[in-house]
Amino acid sequence: MLAKINNFEIDLSKPIDISIPLTNTDENPIAWYIEKPSIEPVVFGDWIGKVSEGKSSTNFNNIFFNPHGHGTHTECLGHITNDFYSINQSLKQFFFFAELISVTPEIIGEDLVITLENILTALNATLKLGIPKEALIIRTLPNQKEKKSRKYSNTNPPYLSEDAAIFIRESEIQHLLIDLPSVDKEHDEGKLLAHKAFWNVKDTHNLNADARLNATITEMIYVPDEIEDGNYILNLQIASFENDASPSKPILYKI
Repeated sequence: MLAKINNFEIDLSKPIDISIPLTNTDENPIAWYIEKPSIEPVVFGDWIGKVSEGKSSTNFNNIFFNPHGHGTHTECLGHITNDFYSINQSLKQFFFFAELISVTPEIIGEDLVITLENILTALNATLKLGIPKEALIIRTLPNQKEKKSRKYSNTNPPYLSEDAAIFIRESEIQHLLIDLPSVDKEHDEGKLLAHKAFWNVKDTHNLNADARLNATITEMIYVPDEIEDGNYILNLQIASFENDASPSKPILYKI
């Protein structure tokens, strides 16, 4: 099925899923010092909500998970603010022009950092078609498949520098996607420099008028090696949670 968006043609029958499935197995990625998700049938006395147990006509599971720590998720600035803001109210459109870039974080002290120079170099290599950019997708190198099951807690993963986040904001990118558990350093004393820079949040307890209420960050994606850097249409799908973050399913379509 073909569709046109602003005269650019895409094939809706060929989606590229860059989300990581949520499972209750040891293959599920984990960040932020929590245990793996739980997916278990409801139990009422001797009744078990599982067809294979022989006492139920339906499978009827409870699911316990944390969107920030258990896989691909999309968050709004309510993730870092004193007042409540919901991703379900912040994200009201779902198709965007996107740019996929691959970067090798730089070694700075004991950290691996995605720098402004990383971003500029990658964008200079791909910004050639004059297509508007509403979303930026960052794939970090090396791109091991272990990202889909990695246990990130206390490993000091790579992160985005503050000046890179400022550049992305000033480039009017509304939606930032990355294959890491956070755009910020794991142990940063609560500074959250990249989050604040991208959302233009100056005071988390007294939100400034020019904070970016409709901008989103999506973390813990996985972009396979065979997907080339360049221009795509992004369909950013979330569940309708009234929460600062939701599990999400970003889908790319080739232009």
